[in-house]
Amino acid sequence: MMRNRHRGSNLGLVLLASQVFQLGLDNIPPVTLATLGLNVYLFLFPLKPILQTCLSVQEAYWYRDWHRLLLSPFHHVDDMHLYFNMASLLWKGINLERKLGGPWFAYLLAVFSLLTGLVYLLLEVALTQITEDATYSLQCAVGFSGVLFGLKVVNNHYDPGRTSYIMGLPIASRYACWAELVLIHIMNPGTSFVGHLSGILVGLLYTSGPLKRLMKTCSGFVTSDGSYGRQRTFNSSGYSGYGMPYSPNSYYGQQSFNSRQYSAPYRDPYNTDMPSAPPQHPYTAGLSEEEQYEAAIRASLNNGGSSEQTRSSNVYSDPIAEEVRLRRLQRFNR
Repeated sequence: MMRNRHRGSNLGLVLLASQVFQLGLDNIPPVTLATLGLNVYLFLFPLKPILQTCLSVQEAYWYRDWHRLLLSPFHHVDDMHLYFNMASLLWKGINLERKLGGPWFAYLLAVFSLLTGLVYLLLEVALTQITEDATYSLQCAVGFSGVLFGLKVVNNHYDPGRTSYIMGLPIASRYACWAELVLIHIMNPGTSFVGHLSGILVGLLYTSGPLKRLMKTCSGFVTSDGSYGRQRTFNSSGYSGYGMPYSPNSYYGQQSFNSRQYSAPYRDPYNTDMPSAPPQHPYTAGLSEEEQYEAAIRASLNNGGSSEQTRSSNVYSDPIAEEVRLRRLQRFNR
């Protein structure tokens, strides 16, 4: 969005603060809250004037001012521009960050912020070549709304059955971003149609194209659902845990168990409902030290007896030794 407006009464900041406190800071996930804080900070204390941060083919490509790709999404024209974008970020960010996890959502925001600008430049160059109208290369865009359109595509992808209401009309969520794109441009011609379209295309590259796989490959240690090199699991509240192998027979927290042999039960280190006591040896369970000692001797003598019986078929057994063994057994069996 690029319009010649100036900061007025900062009503947008007041509305945004009111909405944040109504939600409660504890209910806003950290990456979403940090992104909102960054946008507000750069609105109050911009790094450069707005005309030096907006993105256009002329400034970024012709004049090689590539830092605008990083600055343009996080600067806004006025307080109401900031308010509408940040109010949208709150809703989308809370949903997606809880679904994807904080690390992956932060990664997603960074990639979308950069790619939306790149796609915007490519579309403006294409329009310039097709129409032979150089004004497309001069149009300068600024604001977070392009990234938000991309997030809207991703959010609708994970909730395909939802119905959105635009101007009171029910629209399937998969088509809602396209309806909003046209409607916003009709109601407010000063908005950047190409900038918003760029965000939608980046979102589609993620949900239906190769972008998600490419991000997974480039990350090296973050998987597609936000974990660090391990399978990620989510509970019903949306917060995540990590399944970790416990023994050589387990795979990502799923134990391969053979009921015919004794093995220690798998214990998920992140599950506090399972007992933490180590597996006990059969001799020690529920016995005092004296009983453990007697049981161990008895078992040893029984094993010795079975081995003696095995050898008796081939070797003559000493009757005196056998009598001593029987007396010991009688002593412990009293």
